[in-house]
Amino acid sequence: MKRLSSEDGGMVTAEGGDESAAVEYEPVGVKQLLVSMKDVSELMVDLAYSALLHNSDALADEVLELESRMDVLQMQARMNTLMAARTTTDSKQLAPVLGIIGAAEKISEAAGDIATVVLGDEELPGSIRAALPDAMEVLARATVDDGSPYEGRTLGEIDLETETGVRVIGVHDEEEWVLTPNQETRLDAGDVLLLRGAEYNLSTVYETATGTPYEQPEESESDITDLRRAVDTIVLMKNVSELSVDLAYASVLLDDTDLAQEVHALEVEVDSLQSRLEAWILQAATEVDQPVRLRGLLHLASSTELISDAALEITEGILRDIDTHPVITESVRESDVAVRRVEVHRDSELAGKTVAGVLEANPGVSVIAIRRSNDEWVFYPDGEEQVDAGDRLIARGTWNATEKLVATVRG
Repeated sequence: MKRLSSEDGGMVTAEGGDESAAVEYEPVGVKQLLVSMKDVSELMVDLAYSALLHNSDALADEVLELESRMDVLQMQARMNTLMAARTTTDSKQLAPVLGIIGAAEKISEAAGDIATVVLGDEELPGSIRAALPDAMEVLARATVDDGSPYEGRTLGEIDLETETGVRVIGVHDEEEWVLTPNQETRLDAGDVLLLRGAEYNLSTVYETATGTPYEQPEESESDITDLRRAVDTIVLMKNVSELSVDLAYASVLLDDTDLAQEVHALEVEVDSLQSRLEAWILQAATEVDQPVRLRGLLHLASSTELISDAALEITEGILRDIDTHPVITESVRESDVAVRRVEVHRDSELAGKTVAGVLEANPGVSVIAIRRSNDEWVFYPDGEEQVDAGDRLIARGTWNATEKLVATVRG
């Protein structure tokens, strides 16, 4: 369980999150700080896109609060990394650590920019929000009600993920965040839960926790013609950039140059998508009465591209053939969530099965992408998508569950 607190540098600013407050050096382990930065940055991306989907000021505010804490974490991490370098060998191995620190900070800044689109006056066409549920699992913010069946119980006792497929990815009590909560995390009345899962199951969990029905945001009409191209491009940029972050951390953990090269190829793809989107927006500006209404799309595209760039920075040490410092692999390994890439061989028992079949045989795992043998990507595949020999699965889940999947897929 990762808890963002004073122990990892999370509360050294002045009360109220004053960004101008001095950050003093504290002897905090670099590994601990990297773990917190990884978990916070990934949570922020989830929250930012969910705030966009739901047009939720509350979720957007959570993103900005975490961004303020991330600023402190990255400063503490830089200080402690520099203090750890005592020889030229140390400096060479620790240089990629500074790169990862900077990349995590950029990811948090990009998530914060997406949140400001939600909180600001900039308008996004309703078609954008309507398309996002197809590109992501639904994430909702639910406050545990006094008298809820979940009150006073641990996640292990509730066994939520096994029973419903809905995962609690964060808990915010009166004082602090619990990141990647585990089976021993206790839920109390007033705790804010961040729930992720399919909408049908999530709505049931939401109502059980809060005592009120879950309501999906209404789709608004757009008077912008031929908006589908922009929607498709933004959704694809989002999928590619999020996958890039997952693969980047996996490449660091496994010291895998092939994965790092995959991240580089995806970053090039996002750059191309951004150029395509900007060209469309310039063309569409001539068709609307108030072109300023398209500014939100530009900001969203820019922030998404920044996430992809930051993912590439995480892999810099691997691509430059610099030996990975143990503190990096240990920090990624300590995170409760693992991402693995596995190739389905012809004799694997999963070849020819559906994604639903893969998940049924491997509880605790979700397939977030499939790369076909013809290099075509399928992002967030549904349960009926077939897995074929030669496919490469990108799976997310617990360490034990993903290790089991690797063994199963290899046959």
